[in-house]
Amino acid sequence: MPVHSIRSLLTIPHCSPSKTAKNCAVKLRGHTKNLFLKDKKGNYFLLTAQEDTQVNLKTLHKLLGGSSRFSFGSADKMEEFLGVTPGAVTAFGIINDRAGDVTFAIDQRLLQHQKINCHPLVNTATTTISSQDLLSFAAASGHDPIIVDLSSEI
Repeated sequence: MPVHSIRSLLTIPHCSPSKTAKNCAVKLRGHTKNLFLKDKKGNYFLLTAQEDTQVNLKTLHKLLGGSSRFSFGSADKMEEFLGVTPGAVTAFGIINDRAGDVTFAIDQRLLQHQKINCHPLVNTATTTISSQDLLSFAAASGHDPIIVDLSSEI
């Protein structure tokens, strides 16, 4: 997997198509945004979506099987379950969730790209993986992802 060094970015808008590409990963591939979420019953979710996807946190729990409206998971739980800090949330973090405490979901629109850019557990680099290899990685880590159509949010 190729790895591209980038400056540390806390959020995707810092690396949006309207920004200069010199400090951002190659934009010809699907680039992700990742949300670490929890419902009121303490169930945790990792959503990996295409960077420009609008996510409605008021209704997303209905698509992912959450018990109630989502809020963001704490930095402590993020580090405990995914082994990452805020700003570095990534689909690759599920490898650290050996107990299966986190439900993993992927936006189907992201999977339409042959290649996907993800942070490799830090936000100072980006690596590229095929969409099929990302699904295989998830399964090998014990997380069969829920594939969701975020364009049809309830």
